[in-house]
Amino acid sequence: MRLKGKVALVTGAGSGLGRAITHRFVEEGAVVVATDVDVDGVQNTANLSQDPSRVIVKRQDVTVESEWMSVTDGVIADFGALDILVNNAGIVHTASIEDETLEGWRRTQAVNLDGVFMGTQAGIKVMKQNGGSIINLSSIEGIIGEASTAAYNASKGGVRIMTKSAALWCCQQNYGIRINSIHPGFIETPMVLNALALMPEVDRLAMEAKLGMAIPMGQMGEPRDIANAALFLATEESRYMTGSELVVDGGYTAQ
Repeated sequence: MRLKGKVALVTGAGSGLGRAITHRFVEEGAVVVATDVDVDGVQNTANLSQDPSRVIVKRQDVTVESEWMSVTDGVIADFGALDILVNNAGIVHTASIEDETLEGWRRTQAVNLDGVFMGTQAGIKVMKQNGGSIINLSSIEGIIGEASTAAYNASKGGVRIMTKSAALWCCQQNYGIRINSIHPGFIETPMVLNALALMPEVDRLAMEAKLGMAIPMGQMGEPRDIANAALFLATEESRYMTGSELVVDGGYTAQ
């Protein structure tokens, strides 16, 4: 019960990493406000959790600033404080720098980067009186490049460095807010599996072969691996960490 008495907000909680993080936090005693544009998905997350009564389902589009204000103000009104914020909502669009469209580029940045910016800003606003932990989901593709994901690389790289800037600001202001990023490698989530499925067959087979050889631990990770990393950053066990990037990738970037 490492999060007993804590209130967390997890975006993109309708599936994948957001669902796993929500479940892990509930297991450790937290009340989780779980949000997503997919209300049915996030309701399923609640229903499948260890204690559905501790998952508060909300619809939220992370690209809309007013919805951030509504959700965070609602958390304060209902619970008095927000202790943990996980900016997890994200999309992936596969296209090279030559093939990417401006529309695809902007949509990717809106969800993956603008959403995390607005979330971090909203989190600081409601946490700065009592402190807390903000966890931003980046990716190993915010550290290294991938030829077929130009927009995704840019968005996740932005999350990585923005997290550091925000962490330093909170230290300077003595807010007691720690802000860190998690950088998953290839994890068996619907987003990753769907992205592979949408690739042309030649590209997909090449990527699958590459992953089989390139991950030193020999397999993709599971969503719970990332949920455990988020749990660590949410607790006082990581009290001396801020502006850090926690890489969970089976050794992929160690090469």
